[in-house]
Amino acid sequence: MRFAFTEEQEELREVVRRLVNRRGGPEVREPDVVAEGFDREVWSQLAEQVGAHSLGIPEEFGGGGFSLLETLIVVEELGRRLSDIPFLGSVVLAAEAVLATGHRAACERLLPGIASGEQVISLAWAEPGTGWAREGFATTARQDGDAWLLDGRKVHVLDGAQADTVLVLATADGRPALFEVEEPDTAATTPLDLTRRMAEVHLRGTPARLLGTPSMQRISDVAAAAVAAESVGAAQRWLHETVEYTKVRNQFGRPIGSFQALKHRLADCYVAVESARSLSYAASWAVSTQDERAGELAAMAKSACTEAYCAIAAEGVQLHGGIGITWEHEAHLHLKRAHAASQLFGTPSNHRATLLTA
Repeated sequence: MRFAFTEEQEELREVVRRLVNRRGGPEVREPDVVAEGFDREVWSQLAEQVGAHSLGIPEEFGGGGFSLLETLIVVEELGRRLSDIPFLGSVVLAAEAVLATGHRAACERLLPGIASGEQVISLAWAEPGTGWAREGFATTARQDGDAWLLDGRKVHVLDGAQADTVLVLATADGRPALFEVEEPDTAATTPLDLTRRMAEVHLRGTPARLLGTPSMQRISDVAAAAVAAESVGAAQRWLHETVEYTKVRNQFGRPIGSFQALKHRLADCYVAVESARSLSYAASWAVSTQDERAGELAAMAKSACTEAYCAIAAEGVQLHGGIGITWEHEAHLHLKRAHAASQLFGTPSNHRATLLTA
């Protein structure tokens, strides 16, 4: 298989990169301080000027009618700058979850708001103890006349406290089902990764609207491919920043980047990120085209890309020396983002176990 991005896709990448770069790097924060909001200017510019939110949404539902591949290009570029906008949770996960139900009325009602950037929608998936399981949710749905009521607790909900609407995966009649909840009881939490907001959702007889039975395989594959793309973007930039720093940090009267031992370490990082990028692109293409190997490639990419990012983040902290262990530098944000990403939507060992049983 020979894969290459088109001229238009590369232009999209460059436009998004320029836009995000103008806003600078991530906001460096003290430990345990999570921003309540997000960069509304970048969010609106991506939606209105670039049309990034609408790329993977069909035209009939207010989208641009492109593909998920273009959306994941945007995800990679946002990952480069550790962007805090709710693109992953709303534009990727929530939109794909709605599409995965095949419920036309739900698509017509929810997707135009996602495509325009006017609505932020979160997907409540993970549960205490079971994480991102694909079935057997402890959160249950019961009917009360014509209404549905939800009971349970969801954790690690991306941008749950900032969302206009929360989509909840629950067990209904013994099967996974997707529900729309407009006024959930949410509580913001303090995650390891300070650049990503998370919340818990508490459901106690909460009224909900049934959207349908989604393909959990599809949701899982898209989530894995998206985190892989985001991790590759972040790893590429952090490796570049680390290399540049080794050119100006002097020890024993010479730049540390001139020492052979450090050259070897940086070369290993380069090989790791390039290998991870190849896997990420393969997974992005597979989930976009719904290739029969999408599940396998997405699991491989999620495992390899997040582990590569963890290794590069750790090397970057060490090679930045004293400044790398201060709260004033972004080094600790990369380290936390990398390790949090490795846990998000399943650990590398979880995905490798999936590959063994496939």
